Amino acid sequence: MKRRLLLSAATAASALALGGCSTQRIDQYSQEKPVLDLRQYFNGVLDAYGVFTDRSGAVVKRFTVVMRCSWQGDAGVLDEDFSYSDGTKQKRVWRLKKLPDGRYTGTADDVVGTAQGQARGNAFYWTYTLSLPVDGSVYDVTFDDWMYLMTDTVMLNKATMTKFGVRLGEVTLSFTKRP
Repeated sequence: MKRRLLLSAATAASALALGGCSTQRIDQYSQEKPVLDLRQYFNGVLDAYGVFTDRSGAVVKRFTVVMRCSWQGDAGVLDEDFSYSDGTKQKRVWRLKKLPDGRYTGTADDVVGTAQGQARGNAFYWTYTLSLPVDGSVYDVTFDDWMYLMTDTVMLNKATMTKFGVRLGEVTLSFTKRP
């Protein structure tokens, strides 16, 4: 019992220490241009190209995504089809809702609970827990997800993946909006 309690305390301390290292805030991007309007950018068809890197920075998986996006008022659907370098396929359908003050919520079948996000200037930050299948098991991992609009058609995305406050790796993506 003592050992389990010490392990829990050590895990909590690690999570607090790692969380304290992050100094990035969404408000620091409020004056950056071009201004990101999620309803405008994620509308139509987009192509994305990405990699998942482990803790050491080594590329574990490469993937592409075709996104078909649409909005009706403040409700959006991002229908994503993933193709991975190992030949596997995956589908995720995000259902987004725009709230006041640049805030958004999102749900998907493999997201635990509700994603929470906010846009400011050219940036969008959101966090969520994803049920991730790995080698026949499913793990709930937390994503801290940052997106930066570079031009009207190009956005960069960097997400850090953690479990119990321990950094597992990163996902890096580039989005290109089709004309």
